[in-house]
Amino acid sequence: MIGDTMKKLGIILICLLGIFFSMKDNQIEKIKEEEIRAVFVSYIELNTYIKKDSIEESKKNIKNIIHNCKKMKLNTIILHTVISTDTIYQSNIYPFSSYVSKEEGSFTFDILHSFIEEAKSNHIKIIAWINPYRIRTTSDLSSITEKSPAYQYLNTDTIYVKNGIYWNPSKKEVEEYILGIVNEITEYSIDGLLMDDYFYPDNNIDYADYEKVKDQLSIEEYHLQVINQMVKKVHDICQSKNILFGISPDGNISNNYDSHFADVKRWMEEEGYIDFIMPQIYYGFYNTMKGFKNTLEEWESLIKKSDLMFLPALAFYKIGKIDSYAKEGREEWILNDNIIMREVLLSRNSKNYRGFALFRYDNIFNMENYTSNSVAEIENLKKMIN
Repeated sequence: MIGDTMKKLGIILICLLGIFFSMKDNQIEKIKEEEIRAVFVSYIELNTYIKKDSIEESKKNIKNIIHNCKKMKLNTIILHTVISTDTIYQSNIYPFSSYVSKEEGSFTFDILHSFIEEAKSNHIKIIAWINPYRIRTTSDLSSITEKSPAYQYLNTDTIYVKNGIYWNPSKKEVEEYILGIVNEITEYSIDGLLMDDYFYPDNNIDYADYEKVKDQLSIEEYHLQVINQMVKKVHDICQSKNILFGISPDGNISNNYDSHFADVKRWMEEEGYIDFIMPQIYYGFYNTMKGFKNTLEEWESLIKKSDLMFLPALAFYKIGKIDSYAKEGREEWILNDNIIMREVLLSRNSKNYRGFALFRYDNIFNMENYTSNSVAEIENLKKMIN
C-alpha cells in the first residue's frame, strides 16, 4: 500500500514539475515574441530611492518606479542586483550592498524580492543585472571589510588593483563565487540575467596563470578563453532554470577585444553562450567617431544565431548634453529632441531585433535630472511606443 502511494505521489510530482517547466518555457517564448522596452535601474537609483531607515518609504518608491514604467508602457526593468561584490538581497556569498544600506553587510530588506513582487503584479519583467568582476570603483583596499569574500585575498594575485579593484578572472575561486551568485539569483522568479561590460580591467593581469599556457595561446587569446568559459557556465545555469541570459557589451566592438576581452563575435555565432545581446550603442547619428547607424549595422552583421535576441541599449543619459567624444557631432544631443525615438525606429528594421533598453531610469523619470529638451524627447518616445 505504502509503495503504491509513494509511486502515485512520484507520478504527481513529475507531472507538476512538467507543468511548471512548460509554463516557464511558454513564458520565455512570450518574452521572445513581444518587444522588450527596458530601462536600467542602477545602483545610483537604488542609492536614491532605497532608504535604510524607512523600509516603508523604500517599498513605496519601488512601487512608484514600477508605476512610472508601466505608465510609459516600458515593460522591463534591468535591476542592478550585484554591483561591487555585494547584493541587494540576503546572500550566503556576498555581503548586503553598502550602496543601499550605507554599511556593507547591514541587511535592510530583500530589495530584489520587492521589485519582483511589485513588477509581476503589474506585468513588468525583471532582468537581474550583475557586474561579475568588480569589487570596488576606487583603489582603496581599506574599503574591503571582513564581511566581503575579497578580504581574505588582499595582497594576493586573486585581486587586481588599478583604477578600481577587481577579481582576477582566471582564478578558480573567483569563478566559483560568480557561479554561486548566479545560482542564488536564478532561484528568484526573474525573467533574465544580464552581465555588462566589466570583464578584464586591462591586459596586465594574471601572468602567473598564463605562464602555464603561454606556448599555446597569446595573452589576449587566454583572456578571451577565461571569460568564455565563465559565460558558458553561467548560460548553462540559466538554461537549466529556463531563464534568459544576456550580455550588454561595449558598443565599440574593437574595445571588447582590446580592452575587456569579451568575445562578442563568438557569443553571437555559436550556441551555448547567450540568449540575447544588448550592445551599449551610446552614440548619436552625427558622432564622427562611431555613428549610430553604422554601429547598429555592424552589430547586426555579426549575428549568426537565428534565435539570438538583439536589444540595443540607448543613451538617454546624453539628452541635452555635450557629447565630448563625438567630434563634429558633439552638440547633437542638445540640438535635437527626437534622437532616441529615431534610434528605436531604425533598430526595429534589424532582423534579430527584439526590443531596446534605455540608460537610465532617473534621466527619464526624475525631473531633477532633466535638461532643456528632456520633456520633448520623452514625448517623442511615447508617440513611438504607445
